[in-house]
Amino acid sequence: MIPHIEKQSLDEIKAFQELKLQEVLQYVNANSVYYKNLFQENNIDLSKINTLEDLQLIPTTTKEEIQKNNDDFLCVPTHKIIDFATTSGTLGDPVTFGLTDNDLDRLAYNEAISFDCAGIKEGDIVQLMTTMDRRFMAGLAYFLGLRKMKVGVIRVGAGIPELQWDSILKYKPTYLITVPSFLLKLIEYADSHGIDYNNLGIKGAICIGESLRNQDFTNSILADKIASKWNIKLFSTYASTEMSTAFTECEHGVGGHHHPELIIVEVLDDENKPVKEGESGELTITTIGVEAMPLIRFKTGDIVKLHTNACMCGRKTLRVGPVVGRKQQMIKYKGTTLYPPAMNEVLNDFDNIENYLIQIYNNDLGTDEIVVKIVVKNPSEGFLAEVKDHFRAKLRVAPRIELVSKEVLNPIVFNPMNRKPTRFIDLRK
Repeated sequence: MIPHIEKQSLDEIKAFQELKLQEVLQYVNANSVYYKNLFQENNIDLSKINTLEDLQLIPTTTKEEIQKNNDDFLCVPTHKIIDFATTSGTLGDPVTFGLTDNDLDRLAYNEAISFDCAGIKEGDIVQLMTTMDRRFMAGLAYFLGLRKMKVGVIRVGAGIPELQWDSILKYKPTYLITVPSFLLKLIEYADSHGIDYNNLGIKGAICIGESLRNQDFTNSILADKIASKWNIKLFSTYASTEMSTAFTECEHGVGGHHHPELIIVEVLDDENKPVKEGESGELTITTIGVEAMPLIRFKTGDIVKLHTNACMCGRKTLRVGPVVGRKQQMIKYKGTTLYPPAMNEVLNDFDNIENYLIQIYNNDLGTDEIVVKIVVKNPSEGFLAEVKDHFRAKLRVAPRIELVSKEVLNPIVFNPMNRKPTRFIDLRK
């Protein structure tokens, strides 16, 4: 089910996208108050934007601009909106994304070709361990995509290992969709209840919200911990509400595949210029085929690297590597630049750490300060020193580390109102 365009050369894909770009620019100019004003205020002649490189003539769009002008991005009347999804806003209030009937069809197609990357086929059964409510787009997208593929879906939702295992034993799914750290909780429950999870026919798990790979595509510590116990294939997928598009790994695990029919991607530096090939920068996207709220040069806030060598699966599209970190979560600590995912990796190295939370705030000098709160299974006198030494070895610096009880930390990390575990809280002003 690999779409024809994904097997074409990069030059052919670029030519295809340049035709689509002209269509989407004309569409937003005619229907989006925000983009029509943006083009007028910046004296942008759309007839001169013919190549992907010409996109640099258009200013970027940020989440703050969507939040301040939410309704002006809408290209259809409200009565055409079928689904209302929201994403957290940087200024406090959530940002609303409306989807038309056509947008939901596009979302289903995106997930169908993405899940196909991961090997899901008609006849499989998938256990969905993420929420479909609370205006969350991803759970709905997964369901629509699997339905389009004629794949069975068990909608269990998030959490509750006992209920998950009850469904697995009863309905025998072949794939799971989950936050990967939750797989460790399932393993722990199964081990203590005598469940032989390696002989239940589960082929793989599509994992969201947490990284499975290092920048060189070797397994992260989290992925290794899961793989050491459970013989299933792990697939990483990256998406966001704003993109309405996913980048999902194939069986070769070398980055999330780009769907050129659905999205144009750029990777930009701090001056909004394209980075050199092989360098990391902020993923910036232009959606294709979105009817209600298309976005032009939207800065996702995620720092990534693109990979353009052909994949062994037959797709010739570029691939998005593991997210290095969120741009706004970058920490300057004692002369070292850090992102939370790198600290997660250090903490995941310790089986004795049951749970953790990273907090960052401004100290009296106005510089970044880090405190890591950890729940430890078997506390010992030298354990904190061991953790600090490991931080120094891996990241060259060691934050302040505090022991706390799981009664204090678990409700914060596993807040039922949040869509995935909260591992990082930024208290900087």
